[in-house]
Amino acid sequence: MQLFFAQDIESDYCTLNEEESHHCVKVMRLVAGDRVAVTDGKGTLCQCSILEANPKHCLLQVDERTGDYGRHSFHLHLAVAPTKNTARMEWLVEKAVEMGIDEITPIVCDHSERCVLRQDRLQKIAVSAMKQSLKTFMPLIHPPTPLRELISHYSILNSQLLRFVAYCDGDHRTPLHDCYTPGHDALILIGPEGDFSRQEITLAIAAGFQPITLGQYRLRTETAALAAIAYLNLLN
Repeated sequence: MQLFFAQDIESDYCTLNEEESHHCVKVMRLVAGDRVAVTDGKGTLCQCSILEANPKHCLLQVDERTGDYGRHSFHLHLAVAPTKNTARMEWLVEKAVEMGIDEITPIVCDHSERCVLRQDRLQKIAVSAMKQSLKTFMPLIHPPTPLRELISHYSILNSQLLRFVAYCDGDHRTPLHDCYTPGHDALILIGPEGDFSRQEITLAIAAGFQPITLGQYRLRTETAALAAIAYLNLLN
């Protein structure tokens, strides 16, 4: 299945934007009459026929429409400190989307080495990863948020959300697989290369976040984030 992205697929016809049209017509060499799949990133999957193979505005006819395609019964939210190397953060977003993340919040911590990200660039990477992995739900990517603000926001929520904070050193940390209940929504905090500060860990635990470990080895930020996503998806 060749999957394309279009924001508006509610009518019987839709038009791919210039970038998607170029990929469809010039790169994939598809022509009028060929069949393609299109998603809006909101869970809708459409099976379409190409009516006009124009490399700037490819016109499609929607033949079949399926809602909530591939939806899972849990929601995974990754709050992670951006890496100093921008390429590593972009790689993380790409792989997190491929593996099945629902929400990503870059967090600004005491030991953060990067506080600014190109939101448009991350969105573009996420769209590409969504299509490549044949998903129909586009993860929500928030702008960088101070860790204390995020903790404060989620400390007052009364829900079934399971909240975790992962850090390297310290007692009373539980392996993630021992404290996560399959089927539940989860938010996990992953710190910067220098880890969370002691004050941040104390604040998170006081707000109801469970202290966890991802194993005996010290992992890079992006590795720890992907390990957490892999664990949670496997448990589900």
